[in-house]
Amino acid sequence: MSKPLKDIVYKVSLVSTKGAMDVPISRIAFDSREVGEGVVFVAIPGTQVDGHAYIEKALDNGASAIVCEQLPERLEEGITYVQVINAARSLGLMAANFYGNPSEKLTLVAVTGTNGKTTTVTLLHQLFSELGYATGLLSTVENRIKDQVLASSHTTPDVLAINELLVKMLENGCTHCFMEASSHAIVQERTAGLKFAGALFSNISHDHLDYHGDFDSYIKAKKKLFDELPKDAFALINADDKRGRVMLQNCRARPFTFGLKYPADFKAKILANSLHGLELDFEGKQVWFRLIGEFNAYNLLGVLGIALLLDEEEEEVLRQLSKLKGAVGRFDQVVYGGITAIVDYAHTPDALENVLKTIQKLRTGGETLITLVGCGGNRDRSKRPLMAKIACNLSDRVIFTSDNPRDEDPMEIIREMEGGINPVDQKKTLSLADRRSAIKTACSLAKKGDILLIAGKGHETYQEIQGVKHPFDDKKVVKEFLELLHKE
Repeated sequence: MSKPLKDIVYKVSLVSTKGAMDVPISRIAFDSREVGEGVVFVAIPGTQVDGHAYIEKALDNGASAIVCEQLPERLEEGITYVQVINAARSLGLMAANFYGNPSEKLTLVAVTGTNGKTTTVTLLHQLFSELGYATGLLSTVENRIKDQVLASSHTTPDVLAINELLVKMLENGCTHCFMEASSHAIVQERTAGLKFAGALFSNISHDHLDYHGDFDSYIKAKKKLFDELPKDAFALINADDKRGRVMLQNCRARPFTFGLKYPADFKAKILANSLHGLELDFEGKQVWFRLIGEFNAYNLLGVLGIALLLDEEEEEVLRQLSKLKGAVGRFDQVVYGGITAIVDYAHTPDALENVLKTIQKLRTGGETLITLVGCGGNRDRSKRPLMAKIACNLSDRVIFTSDNPRDEDPMEIIREMEGGINPVDQKKTLSLADRRSAIKTACSLAKKGDILLIAGKGHETYQEIQGVKHPFDDKKVVKEFLELLHKE
């Protein structure tokens, strides 16, 4: 497949062009190593690497055209150069044009927020599949084309990969796709050129400040998704989050709200909340769900809102939702020997507090709550003492350990966490840098009836240490030690 360059740069904000614009293009690349004959190379300025430094390499590899923000001093004969205002955004528009704008040919819905993205899109994929639709999924845990599972390495793939996946979904008959939209992806224009039928905002709290710099920038990153929604799309926000309304400011899309506490378009009330599930009242309709905790009540309500905004029938939606399980590694339970272990991806202060408060509400009295938690290396250091403090405030015993230490010393990360705890809480904490040993210790401390929270990694099946990803699955490890130490 090839297209003239002039068709690929349709709607791109151009500064200047040099050379033939009808040159045939067979592929788009933003990595010079993937360039060959007939390829247009897009030079994207990045936080660590500037693509402009690789223009010469791309030409050496056979590039037919260069798209960039700054033209090289020397222009090669027979090469087309296109100077643009924003190369990252241009890449998104170019990808959409090259692949035939697949997002316009199915119903694409984005979910953003600090917490709840994966559970929400997973529930939406499951729900619409049960409703009889061929459905696609783009999530942290996995990408799916109907029942086919594809590996996922980022919350949001690059924009070329997204369009390729959307084309494959269309080829397989998909009519809907639900995707996570992380703040990184939105700022990096990985959603540029996509036409969304709607977007949901779940909540926002302390996360990714190492990347965004400050909380205001983080909020603006989320808001950018809503600012760019078309008029015929819907914007569904959590009315109970104090920053939810900010997403609707200057938003052209049709505004809607959901919530448990304040007036909203889609509203519910929690009737029962236990380790076995949730009972919710949707304005007179009482339904039991297999998911657990107040945070999942919000997720379910958001999913219901999206389904109704997409013209599905409420009674059937609630019936199907009541059967669903949610996402792997989100309040995922392992029960053995009378001990309940909960594996959860909670890796932010807000997420950890939500999970622990949920567990507190589910306690019947007498059981000990043991929390194992760490913080990732090469990430926002300011949340480390906050997470340690939350864990100590809401747990009976706490084990600090490594998460994905990456290039940092695990013990140094743990020391920064320990800086957030009160001296009186020190006696109920242990610090073990080796995560496997830490999980084994947590299991050995537990007695029948106790609750273990293994926080931070959830669905991840690896641990990243010094640039190497080692196989590690929290759920498998905790199950192994519970069976070994507490044989029924």
